[in-house]
Amino acid sequence: MDALFSELDKQSEAVVELQTKLTAIPALGPMNGGDGEKDKADFLIAHLKSMGIEDIREYNAPAKDVSCGYRPNVAAIIPGKNTEKTLWVISHIDIVPPGDLALWDTDPYTLVRDGDKIIGRGVEDNQQGIVSSLLTAQALLDLKVTPEVNYGIIFVADEETGSGFGLEYLVKEHEEIFAKDDLFLVPDFGEPTSEMVEVAEKSMFWLKVIVEGKQCHASTPYQGVNSLVAASDFILRIKELESIYDAENPIYDPPCSTFQPTMKEANVANINTLPGRDVFYIDSRVMPEYDVEEILKTIRDFGSEVEKTHGVTISYETVQAEQAAPATPVDSEIAVKTIKSIKKIYNNNPRTVGVGGGTVAAFLRRKEYQAVVWATLNHCAHQPNEWASIKNTINDAKVIGDILLSK
Repeated sequence: MDALFSELDKQSEAVVELQTKLTAIPALGPMNGGDGEKDKADFLIAHLKSMGIEDIREYNAPAKDVSCGYRPNVAAIIPGKNTEKTLWVISHIDIVPPGDLALWDTDPYTLVRDGDKIIGRGVEDNQQGIVSSLLTAQALLDLKVTPEVNYGIIFVADEETGSGFGLEYLVKEHEEIFAKDDLFLVPDFGEPTSEMVEVAEKSMFWLKVIVEGKQCHASTPYQGVNSLVAASDFILRIKELESIYDAENPIYDPPCSTFQPTMKEANVANINTLPGRDVFYIDSRVMPEYDVEEILKTIRDFGSEVEKTHGVTISYETVQAEQAAPATPVDSEIAVKTIKSIKKIYNNNPRTVGVGGGTVAAFLRRKEYQAVVWATLNHCAHQPNEWASIKNTINDAKVIGDILLSK
């Protein structure tokens, strides 16, 4: 173990070199205005081959909206002492667009180093995870160290726009590559302190509510039906959901379900018109023991009361909804080993947590695989001047190595 850690401590320049090459290959999905991840995947495949890894597999998800006709997913395996079990580290290849270039201090696709910081689009989300997993693999191979279990590295497409061509595709179409006792680490969520290990998610839904009354002049309100008044009444009732669905679990922050009216569309353009149509939205993060459909029915029941009270008509559109996947048990092998290794490397107090929305680990958890989502991140993903830490990249690689070499 000491030899592995010592080897990884020498890899600062390797981090910069890999991140430079990865950042220069934008991998934007078609929904983000790009042509997919093929060029970046090809680079990673060539790099894996140059490392001497023999077991490299390609799983291409058919896609008509990219020029090559597919979205690439790549898996590589280094055999362990126990060849029947694998620790998989899963990172995603795709990135988000840089956004307003005026907000960047440098070209987002040209890596800039500033001491321990490296700056560029994708360096944290999710190239830090990619590089950490590659550093661990390279150190194992260079030192001729055989891990306790197989070490599997997966690079997936399409994480930024739903994972239908990425991890979801792998789990649905190529589940044969996984075994039920395999362990899964997804380095795509975390805190600068490295202390949060995500094992559970809340259910969530976004609901659009359309309230229709009758528009008229504000001086003669009896000639119309004020949709804003009715919508306001409805909005105030949404808060009641928190007392109806009041289960709590301290693993989450906040430890309860949340139901929040958020965006509201414009109604009328002038002050002296009584609005006849109002549209607002609800963002809900729901404790996993509750059925999302049951809560939506409760909201519609509220709406029926508002309709009767105010004489409006209300309709609904579910923008998105996802029932939470089963949680990874806090005493599962991957959770326990990950926490133990984090504490060893970072000398901190890691803990298991739940989050307010879905992660890609949900695709694994629904198939009853043990999966945790963890990395040491600075929360600058999707922001201008996105940056990552060289030191954290190396230390995260040590955590992966420690899990692999621990019995």
